Amino acid sequence: MVPGSAINAICPYYTMFPLSFPLRVIGNRPLKKGWIADPFCGRGTTNLAARLRGIPTFGMDSSPIAAAIAEAKLSDTTVHRVERAAQNILEDRSESADLPRGLFWRRMYHEDVLRVICRLREALLRDCRSDARKVLRAITLGALHGPTTKKVASHLSNQSPRTYAPKPAYALRFWSERGLRPPKVDVLEAVRVRARRFLAEGPDRVAGSIRLGDSRSARDYPDIKIGLVITSPPYYGMRTYIPDQWLRSWFLGGPPDVDYQHCPHEIQHASPEAFAGELRSVWKALATKATGNARLVVRFGSINDRDVDHIALMKESLVDSGWVLRTVVAAGDASVGKRQASQFRLSASLPRPEHDFYAVLG
Repeated sequence: MVPGSAINAICPYYTMFPLSFPLRVIGNRPLKKGWIADPFCGRGTTNLAARLRGIPTFGMDSSPIAAAIAEAKLSDTTVHRVERAAQNILEDRSESADLPRGLFWRRMYHEDVLRVICRLREALLRDCRSDARKVLRAITLGALHGPTTKKVASHLSNQSPRTYAPKPAYALRFWSERGLRPPKVDVLEAVRVRARRFLAEGPDRVAGSIRLGDSRSARDYPDIKIGLVITSPPYYGMRTYIPDQWLRSWFLGGPPDVDYQHCPHEIQHASPEAFAGELRSVWKALATKATGNARLVVRFGSINDRDVDHIALMKESLVDSGWVLRTVVAAGDASVGKRQASQFRLSASLPRPEHDFYAVLG
C-alpha cells in the first residue's frame, strides 16, 4: 500500500478505477506546470493520487455523493478531531432528529442506531465546513450499509451490500427469509475504528478543491491552469449512480426512498451520437483551462446492455474538442467483484474490457 493511501477506501463507490492507474500516469516526476484535474472525479481517486504526489488538484462531479467522498480525500485532519466532531454532535441535545418512517427503515437499522444516524445527518447538513466534519461525513457514508460482522461492527445496517444501497422490497424479502434483524451498533465506536484505519497515515496537504457542478460548463471550473487530466466518464447507458446510492443520497439531504429522477447536470444518454457530443463539451471546457503542453488520459469502456463501440464513441467525442488523440491502449477487464452483486444475487450490467485514451492539447 502506498503511504497515505488508506483514506482511498473511506467509502465505496459504484464504479471506480484503482489508485494505481492515476499514480502510474502521473509517475514520479512533478508536472512542469499546472494542476491535475478530473471532471468526473467520482470518489476522488485521481485527486488523492495527485495529493500523494504533492501536485495541486481539482475534481468535479454532478453527484453529491461523489463530491462528498472526494472532499474527504483532500481534507487535512486527525483521528482525534474526527472523534471530537462526532462526540460534539451527539452530545448536543438541543434538538431531536426526525426519523424516516416505514418497515424498510425499521428492518434496515436498529431504532437507536437510526436515531444517531439522523442526528449526525442533520448536524452535517447544517454545517460541514471543517475538514474533520468532511471526513466524518465520508466515514458515515461508508458505514451506512454493508455486511454484518460477529466482532467489531464496521457497518451500521442489517445485512446489505456495501457498494450500492439495497432496494427496499428485495431487502425486506431477503431479511425476512433469513430471519435477519438489524444490529445495535455503537455508532461512535464504528466512527472511531474507521477514523483510525483511514487516517493512520495522512498525506501532506496540497492546494486542491472539489466542486459539485457541471463539467460541460467552463464557468464551473475554478481559475486554474490544468496540466494533466485523468478521468473516467460514465459509460454510455450507465445512468443509475444516484438511485444505486439512494441511502447515501438520503444522508446528504435527498429523499428517504429510491428516486429515479436524473440530475440536470448529468451527461445525457439519448443516443451514442448525443453522448459523444456531451463528452466533447467537457473536453472543450477543459481545453479552455489547460496549459500549452497539457495531457488528457481517459479510461473508458462499455456495458453489456448497450451495443456500442466505446472506442469509436470516444474517438468521436474528441473530434474538434481541442484535444488530439495519440494512443489507445487496452486496460483489461473492469473489476466488478467490488460491486458486491453476490450479496443480494442481483443481476447487473457488467462492464466489458476498457481502454485508456491518451491525448494532447491540439
